[in-house]
Amino acid sequence: MFDWLTYRGLTTRTVPARVARSVVRDSLPTAGEYELLYKYLRDRYANRVVLTFMEIEDLLGFSLPDLARSEFAWWDGGDFAGTPSTQSFAWTLAERTATVNLQAQSVVFERDSDSTR
Repeated sequence: MFDWLTYRGLTTRTVPARVARSVVRDSLPTAGEYELLYKYLRDRYANRVVLTFMEIEDLLGFSLPDLARSEFAWWDGGDFAGTPSTQSFAWTLAERTATVNLQAQSVVFERDSDSTR
């Protein structure tokens, strides 16, 4: 059917596939499952951002654990074993501190005054 292509000197040829350069993020810290919260806080110009638990859950796409609704320690920056928590790394990486109001189910994220932006 396409014999006329070969008569004009046009033939098919194999073009080598281009391979995209891989981006290595291993050296960059990430906020894990709380990455979307980190990006949201990082991109806000305001020094103070107030989010309800529902708004945080909407950002993340999943529900906060029950401990987040009942324990101040969940928001303090460390888990119960004393090591830095995954969730606190999200706002720490965005150079913010978190102050929770469990009764109002809201969190105030304030930019660190020590930040050198």
